[in-house]
Parts: sequence; structure tokens; C-alpha cells
Amino acid sequence: MDFEVTVIGGGPGGYATAIKSAQREKKTCVIEKENFGGVCLNEGCIPTKTLIKTINVLEEIKRSSEFAIEGLDTKNVKVSMEKLQKRKEMVRKQLVGGTESLLESNGVEIFNGEASFKDKNTVIVNGKEITSENIIIATGSKTAEARFIERIGETNIITSKEALEFEKIPKSISIIGGGVIGIEFAYIFSKLGTKVTVLELMDRILPMVDEEISNILKRNLEKSGVKIINNARVKSVNENTVHYEFKGKEEFVISEYTLLSIGRTPNTENLNLEAVGIELDGKAIKVDEYLRTNIQNIYAIGDVNGKSMLAHTASHEGMVALDSIFGKFREMEYDKIPSCIYVNPEIASIGLTEEQAKEKYGKIKVGKFPIIGNGKAVVEGNTEGLIKVILDVELDEILGVHIMSIHATDMIAEIAAAMNLESTSEEIMNSIHPHPTVSEIIPEAFMAANGRAIHF
Repeated sequence: MDFEVTVIGGGPGGYATAIKSAQREKKTCVIEKENFGGVCLNEGCIPTKTLIKTINVLEEIKRSSEFAIEGLDTKNVKVSMEKLQKRKEMVRKQLVGGTESLLESNGVEIFNGEASFKDKNTVIVNGKEITSENIIIATGSKTAEARFIERIGETNIITSKEALEFEKIPKSISIIGGGVIGIEFAYIFSKLGTKVTVLELMDRILPMVDEEISNILKRNLEKSGVKIINNARVKSVNENTVHYEFKGKEEFVISEYTLLSIGRTPNTENLNLEAVGIELDGKAIKVDEYLRTNIQNIYAIGDVNGKSMLAHTASHEGMVALDSIFGKFREMEYDKIPSCIYVNPEIASIGLTEEQAKEKYGKIKVGKFPIIGNGKAVVEGNTEGLIKVILDVELDEILGVHIMSIHATDMIAEIAAAMNLESTSEEIMNSIHPHPTVSEIIPEAFMAANGRAIHF
């Protein structure tokens, strides 16, 4: 065999797995057809957050008088899209280059091209056969297609990839889908002055998020001029017009661009999975709790298995798959994966929502703490939001935590570690948090769940 481990795909899951495999002294290669870092680094997580950073700086400048800053003409402050695109590309190139350097320095052999299976131990890349004892598929996903799209105005109907490449601020945009991607773009464009309409099929935006937090965000977006239409069933998109059904009536909205944000679908079509007999679950590769496919030596991690389409999930799945290869089997725990939404204030959550916990456990304890009760948040002038913790009554263990706050996306990591260690609320309350920090809201919320909050 040429290699002990071959990784197909160099996204967050693929490159991290390849590096860790090489560090564990397996002869390893990675196959990537485009740029290392995958969608996340090149046209997803990182570029989006680069834009959001600029938006947040813009908003801080506009509020500068609140912090005793004088002499700024805040009414004429604007974003240069040309310079923003240059900064976005600079960030992307820096991180892509760093990824390639890490692979090379760890002894991972790199193949550029598209891989397809010949048999369970062989893939073909650019006409070359590569044999391997174990193969890990990490080919990611792409924007889901929609049957209702008439691609007449090709330049007007865009995905998140094109939405990141605007050289001029669009006058108006309709966003189909009120999930994480759609809402982050609604936040970005509304702050740039674009007229934004969000059409969501469900009865609220971000249906996977705690309902109380989802409702606060809806109010915030509407204050920024975003029009949100829930229970909207899109029927067709033609040129600049989105036709949809709302409360039994046919309606339409006209905008300069229409952004499709209706989910993602796994990249499996060019792998020639039929040659090996790998089973699918819909369009995703079917895996067990150890990330194994039905073929003993082949694994699938990240978006391609459809379990949890998050970059950090993919990376962790890679570690679980590697452990399986080494004979150290541990299950992937999908109920302990944090998720983040980069609006302002940020939203981060892990585990069950209050509604889900009630349905599953019946009797639960819930603790809430408002951000306005936190000293650091008051200092920073950003006091909107709350933290909500949900606990199991019998074991006192954490079932879920939901945060809407500045720095929420950083603080959720503490909860992920606590849940992984099966910490109790008592242990969280007894841990010392530095003052003044926003992280103090965490023990306060757990104290509130036990009727002992100090500052609320």
C-alpha cells in the first residue's frame, strides 16, 4: 500500500485529520481539488466573519459619542467594498497558506486533484492510482439546489459564495431561508444600508435556537430595517422577483438580488461510490457512531455524512475516526456540539433547548441571567441579551445552555468542556470567574437555576 491513511478533502475536517494522522506516525496523504480550508476558510466561516468584523467596527464608530469621543463625522462614515474585498482575500490567503505549511511540516503528502474510488483500497487522482489501508472521505458540501428556481437571471440569483464578493453595496436583497447563514447575511447587508427581506418557511427565524433568543434577534433585525416574513412558502424565483405563498395568498417581493440560503447538500456525486458499494442515507454517506461506513476501512467525516454541518464538528469527527483506525473506539457525541451565530450581540448554544428538554425529561430546572446585570457588559455599552441554562433535576447535570451576549461565541467553549466532563451546576457555581468579565454571567445563571443568583 502507498499509504496507511488517505484523506479525501482538505477542509477543516480533512486537513486536521491528516495532520493528526501523520503526528500519530501513520503514512498519510491528503487529496484536495481546490483550496485547502474548504468552504469554511474560502467562502464560508472566515470570509463571513471578516465582513462582520468590519460591520461591527462601523457600528462602534457610529456610537463613538457614547464613549466620550468627539470630532468624528460619523454621519459620513462608510465601508469601502473594494478595500473590504482586499482585506477578506488577504485573510483568506494567509490562512490557506498556513494550512498548507502545517500539512507539509507534519509530513503529509499532498495531491491536488479530484479523487474517485476504484476499489475499497484505491482512489484515482489525475489518472494516478493511490492505494491506502484506510480512506477517510471529507469532501464537504455545497449549497442545496431549489426546484423553484428559474435560472433566467443567473447574475441576480446568488448563493453565499457570490454574496461575499460584492464590489458594490446592493440596494436590495431577498434572502430565502432564515437559518444561520441567511440571518448573518441579513445582519451584514442591513448594516450596510441594503433593503433586506428574509423569507422563512417556518414560523420563526432560527428555529433551532432557543425561542426567547430567536424572538429578541427578530426584533433587533427589524429595528435595523430587515423585513422578516415567516410561514412564507417560496413558489418561484424569476429574475428579480420572488413569488411566495403567505396565509393562503400568493405574494411577491422584488429586489436587486435573491440570496439562496436553504441549506447544504453533501458532495458525493464524483466519488464513484458505486464502485465500492458505500451506502448512502439520502444524499449523505451513512456512518455509524464511530464514523465508519459500511465498508470496513472507509470513513466519512464532516458535511458529507450530513450529521452536523459545522467546521468544528468535522474536525472532531476526524479525531474520532482516527481513534477507530487505531482501535480505540469512542462514540461521536452530537449532543455536545456548540453552535454560534455571529450577529451583535452574538448567539451561542449547546445541548437541548428548554422546549426539547421538557419534552425529553419532563421535570427540569431553568436559570436565566440578563446581560444588563454584568459589569463588563455595562462598561462596553452592550447590555442586551441573556444566558439561559437548563439542568437535569435528578443529576444536576447540564442539558443545554443558550447565550445571547457580547463574546457569547467564546464563552460557549466553557460550557462544552463542562458538559464533556459531566459537570454539575454546583461545580460550575464553585468555579472562580475573573472580574470584571462577561464570563461571570455563567455562574450567575447556574445560581439562578438554584434560586441563588447574586446580581439579579
